[in-house]
Amino acid sequence: MTTIPVSSENIDSDRQFLKNVNSVVIKIGSAVLADDNGLNLEVIHHLCRQIAWLKGQGRRVTVVSSGAIAAGLGKLPGMPRPRTVPEKQAMAAIGQSRLIQVYEDAFEEYGFTVAQILLTRDGLIPRHRYVNAKNTIKTLHDWGVIPIINENDTVATEELQFTDNDALAALLVNVAEAEVLVCLSDIDGLYDSDPRKNPDARLIRLVSRVDASVMALAGDTPGRAGRGGMRSKLESARMVNACGIPMLVVGGRQENIIERVFSGEDVGTLFLPGHNRKLKGRKPWIAFALTRKGAVEVDAGAERALVHNMKSLLAVGIKQVSGEFDAGDCLSVMGQHGDEIAVGITNYSSEELRKICGCRSGSICEIVGHDAETEVIHRDNLVIME
Repeated sequence: MTTIPVSSENIDSDRQFLKNVNSVVIKIGSAVLADDNGLNLEVIHHLCRQIAWLKGQGRRVTVVSSGAIAAGLGKLPGMPRPRTVPEKQAMAAIGQSRLIQVYEDAFEEYGFTVAQILLTRDGLIPRHRYVNAKNTIKTLHDWGVIPIINENDTVATEELQFTDNDALAALLVNVAEAEVLVCLSDIDGLYDSDPRKNPDARLIRLVSRVDASVMALAGDTPGRAGRGGMRSKLESARMVNACGIPMLVVGGRQENIIERVFSGEDVGTLFLPGHNRKLKGRKPWIAFALTRKGAVEVDAGAERALVHNMKSLLAVGIKQVSGEFDAGDCLSVMGQHGDEIAVGITNYSSEELRKICGCRSGSICEIVGHDAETEVIHRDNLVIME
């Protein structure tokens, strides 16, 4: 039987902090918003009423919403679901205006204004654009406006798109300076087996570390109406937990689910960070916005130095280099058990790094033929993901 890492402290009261958080990101999946014939207006209005309840308490709420393709299908009755990338992008273009109009109409009933923000990963890779997005969202919150954010599916190419809106929501936790991420899904949380196949599957209430045993519980089956699935949610939980931020996965169509979550009720699966470390400055941008262009595998000594002593990555601790990349690219740092233990910006290209991996710092200049940095990845450009 798989052992799930859980926190042994304050299990009875671990949800009570949700009563007091001031800034939240709520991600709403396509399968929550949509039915076979397009958007489910009743569900959307029900969720908007609850978000308005949060806003009425003075909390800052950032909404990450899927559903543009489903909204497009609703405007073209009888049209088969798009399969190719151009078809999906065209359908998203048709549906995005409908999606934001539905939100605008629903929130207007409660006296709130919404703003539409469409993002692509490459739009956030330049540091100044990341900061601009952060400042825009802050200004909207200062004005009392609810940001409704979606990936710009119409222009995002496969290599530059987020894997799904779970990944986008994880990024926006830091952009919006949120204290928690709540993912509203078509499943009630993480189970110890697939509840669609096993009626005796148990809901796991609390996870303190998303390790290999937890990832093994997720299949690759996507959501009913979107690209994501439980695996993408676990990857997002691991990322936001690495920033010291909790994440909750709950069934989005449960009655009054948002109110119940922020009243401290024990619903869904809560992913708690195992530390109180908060990422600041440019490190959230490194961890979330930058695409990994390659990877390095490190030995046990380097792993200890990085994870426990917060040291820089040196060439002597690198065992293997994967991929082709340039100096200044973002790399995954893989530990002894094949897990990504860190990400960071490399001072060396893949060609140079293959020459110097395993070498001591004193011999690097001679090997590469020019003045060189002592560190492969300096600790200021390194983010620990455990």
